[in-house]
Amino acid sequence: MEKTLWQIYDDAQLTELDTLTADYKKFLDAGKTERECVTEVIRLAEKEGYVDLNQKDTLQAGDKVYLDWMGKSIVLFQIGEDPLENGMNILGAHVDSPRLDLKQNPLYEESGFAYFDTHYYGGIKKYQWVTLPLAIHGVVVKKDGTKFNVVIGEKEEDPIFAITDLLPHLGSKQMEKTAASVIEGEALDILVGSAPLCGEEKDAVVAHILKLLKETYDIEKEDLMSAELEIVPAGKARDCGLDRSMVMAYGQDDRVCAFTSLMAMFHTENKKRTSCCILVDKEEIGSVGATGAQSLFFENTVSELLLKQGTDSFVKTRKAMANSKMLSSDVSAGVDPLYLSVNDKKNAAYLGKGIVFNKYTRSEERRVGK
Repeated sequence: MEKTLWQIYDDAQLTELDTLTADYKKFLDAGKTERECVTEVIRLAEKEGYVDLNQKDTLQAGDKVYLDWMGKSIVLFQIGEDPLENGMNILGAHVDSPRLDLKQNPLYEESGFAYFDTHYYGGIKKYQWVTLPLAIHGVVVKKDGTKFNVVIGEKEEDPIFAITDLLPHLGSKQMEKTAASVIEGEALDILVGSAPLCGEEKDAVVAHILKLLKETYDIEKEDLMSAELEIVPAGKARDCGLDRSMVMAYGQDDRVCAFTSLMAMFHTENKKRTSCCILVDKEEIGSVGATGAQSLFFENTVSELLLKQGTDSFVKTRKAMANSKMLSSDVSAGVDPLYLSVNDKKNAAYLGKGIVFNKYTRSEERRVGK
């Protein structure tokens, strides 16, 4: 009879697994956005002896370096004894997750309520985001060029935010819609206030919100235009189940693979071949843009590694890429007994059975029986 991981592990291994799980939950809590993930990766990497590539003029075997790319992607290397053009062992994952983003001019008032206008990033089920405690994470750049991080909604004393929904007895027409349209994208605006500012006659609630933003967070209306603010579920990662055998948290796609790839990088004992871990942005929308996997930042970084090892060669850069081996990881859907129809049970992943390798993926339209 096939055993689960829990049945295979002894007490010592389970204790080590519990420690790894605790670290994983801390990683999820610290990195709810791609920027926060990169910051947390740098903090952890520097504790393991990695240094910024920009601080190194030369490289030699045994060096551990990282390169932060625009605060949204990062790549780490452990330089091996073999020439780099012989190739690398690469682990890859992504650190962005589906979310809501504030638009350039987000704040508006309607019927005595103030809202932030949003658009959604990545593939989301829109109905899952209503009546959910939400937090704001992001970066604000002031007119004088100063930049600071913003997190509102994670501390107990913080306010939280929400997207409203209809009461059940008012939603009969709404419930006739398909799940894809029961909540429209235009309805995913964040409720941020309802109290008017005394003495104001027009947009008094917006005026009050702007006053609070300035007094509490030093954010002005003009700052919102250039700010990069993301809306994510509020709250910490939690154990799930009476046996605490699972983790429930936002952003496990694909930070579970980013975290495990990072831990593997920290514990690698391969000294001959250069090891690499690349964690990128923009996967949820096609890996596009300057910080996505389709950009040239990785190839450019490999060229820089060669240059700091005494070689300036386009050909050797291409050879290093061609001779490399990469394990590209992402989340895989496990069999859910409540939704068996979407799985081919002979070729599906099962929780607790170990690492998953996929030869292919498919959408629901290619489910069993179609």
